[in-house]
Amino acid sequence: MSDDQQRPVQPDTPEPGPPQSLSKNALKKAARAERFAAYKVERRAREKEAKKEKKRMLRAKCAAGEIGEDEKRRKKKPRLHFGGRVVVDLGFDDKMNEKEIKSLCSQLAYTYSANRNATYPFSLVYTSLNGRTLTRLEGMNDAGYKRWTNTEWWPESYERLTVGSQENIRHNIIYLTADSEEELTELKPEETYIIGGICDHNRYKNLCLKRAKESGIRTARLPIGRYLASLPTRKVLTVNQVFEILLKWVETKSWEEALYAVVPKRKYQIGKSVSSMANSDNAEDREDRDEDADKPDSSVVVIEQAEAVEA
Repeated sequence: MSDDQQRPVQPDTPEPGPPQSLSKNALKKAARAERFAAYKVERRAREKEAKKEKKRMLRAKCAAGEIGEDEKRRKKKPRLHFGGRVVVDLGFDDKMNEKEIKSLCSQLAYTYSANRNATYPFSLVYTSLNGRTLTRLEGMNDAGYKRWTNTEWWPESYERLTVGSQENIRHNIIYLTADSEEELTELKPEETYIIGGICDHNRYKNLCLKRAKESGIRTARLPIGRYLASLPTRKVLTVNQVFEILLKWVETKSWEEALYAVVPKRKYQIGKSVSSMANSDNAEDREDRDEDADKPDSSVVVIEQAEAVEA
């Protein structure tokens, strides 16, 4: 047998080509992600050291008698539960693009952070948790949302609230929407308030209103037009802004104070009366709704900050 017959036939293998080069946008994104990862590690190290130093100084002051028991008690912020419940309806996953999903998750993190630091926190329930919203939350800070205190996460719809409930209980469930004909006058501890968890840039008209009507529950709108008449007619706010307004009302019992404390100042100018407020530019409204989505993983930063407070 010849050498050619003994030698096994080698399959033809293509010559390795030049490595595929990334586009400029992909390179920029990769560099930005790398910078942010390095920044996050550095920031966490700084925060850890700052926390240690703060505890050390506090112990030193206590040992020296510079901080008395009264001051210690004052430093401990009292937290009294209002009794009411806020539900964020996440059942709009199919109506948002990826950028809007990212922005929504940032808003959810801000709601938790605001509730965590509130004097009168609500019980928070997030419903219809699934799809891309769930996937993004799972990927944020090692699924940090599962460690949020005083919160519940339901894969089911908010309609679980009404299953087998009596008519008086159903009457105490209110879906907040700017399209409602009824204006909310006050918050009651026995009531549940639903906020539509959607970042849609005002594409879908009457979406939450129709949803609530199909469920047979009440709707109401915040009294924004009464105090901030210069805002756009439909008065679209982010999920966390609506939630923070509710928190502020519980604290102050004043819609005017709550609205002025939460709505960005650039959206209006304070005049002699509500009717004298100047109209704001629509581009600023869009900018305000987009500002979370444009930040790299801003929701991760908020979650870490909130968890640092709990630590």
